[in-house]
Amino acid sequence: MRRSTQNRSARAVGRIFRLTSLLVALALPALSMAVEELRIITSYQPSMTHPMLEAFQQRYPDIHVRVLNKNTHAAVDEMLAGNERRFDLFWASAPEAFVVLEHAGLLVDLGHGPHADFAWSAVGWTWRSPHGPTGQFPVPQDWNDLLDPAFAQSIAMSHPMRSGTMHSLLETILQDRGWQAGWAWVLELTGQLNTISARSFGVLEGVVRGDFTIGLTIDFLALTRSTDGLVFRYGRPVIMIPARIAALRGSQHNKAAHAFMDFVLSEDGQRILLRPDVRRIPVNPDVRAELAESLNPEVRAALNFSWSRYDPELAARRYWEVNQIFEAFVARDLLLRRDLWRRLRALSQAPAAERTRIRRLLTWMPLTEHQARSTSQNRETLVEWSERSHTILRDAEALIRLLEQP
Repeated sequence: MRRSTQNRSARAVGRIFRLTSLLVALALPALSMAVEELRIITSYQPSMTHPMLEAFQQRYPDIHVRVLNKNTHAAVDEMLAGNERRFDLFWASAPEAFVVLEHAGLLVDLGHGPHADFAWSAVGWTWRSPHGPTGQFPVPQDWNDLLDPAFAQSIAMSHPMRSGTMHSLLETILQDRGWQAGWAWVLELTGQLNTISARSFGVLEGVVRGDFTIGLTIDFLALTRSTDGLVFRYGRPVIMIPARIAALRGSQHNKAAHAFMDFVLSEDGQRILLRPDVRRIPVNPDVRAELAESLNPEVRAALNFSWSRYDPELAARRYWEVNQIFEAFVARDLLLRRDLWRRLRALSQAPAAERTRIRRLLTWMPLTEHQARSTSQNRETLVEWSERSHTILRDAEALIRLLEQP
């Protein structure tokens, strides 16, 4: 009797266990469907993304967001290679990167066009107080002031192949001055450089540590570091650059991607850009009006004129060429070119005509824009351009050596 009761109890427990297992198995798909994933690839650091993501998660707790930080150039390369990791959104400051992806057919319109502008920025330079009018050096007022010999080996920038911010800065110079004059300025700036950093954030860290005096950067990166003593000045003329967000082809979570884009562009999302730890300029004019007293007057004026707007289409058409020219003529020969500028400036007593001849060599870009864009985008082209740069520098060095002889 006792054994029969035990058997019945065991069978009852077994039925309850199987029923419970069945209910759990039936519930799991519903639970997994309730939580949707959103994958974002971005060039922004957590200090920029976290406030927006935190507010978004509060509104959409059932969407699990995963974020990968990657520099703009590398992110574009990954998307062009097929987006194998199935990112849903691309979020960055360099607008030409979005044009490149759009032309490749890799962006999806979820109701905001192939990409959406969500903020404005502009480039310039930063330094650490108490340097400045009452400190150790006069603050550069415009781009040409950065070429003052007083700043030789005191300026840092990042590489445009690793920093979308710096590519935009380089394009700002080229678009404002034209191809030849723009490159001439960049080649002379090389004589002022202390280093070329791998990332934009490395420039700011170096200025904070005192490794160099001036860092070329974009406004929001420096403005959010004011507690570290960083001061920022816009380059003149101020040229406004749109920051963007876009949905990617290959996405598996379009609904979540659409929700996030809507939130970033909403008044609540735009107002987050005003936070002191974000310091972006909203595209929404009503929200931007809340910055009326603190917004730089030159920025306010630039936002009202189309001539002061950055041209992402132009930047995208020569995206590869500009990056590779910088690599071939600036980055690879940084030490030699910088030393030649130092030696030329030391020849202040040499004949003016000879110094002018050498200066022309050091600021000469032997490639027109048409020639650069007509070449094949491969390693052989980069090697050829590097050889042309080095030939010019050898010629300049030979002339300098003659003038250095007693």
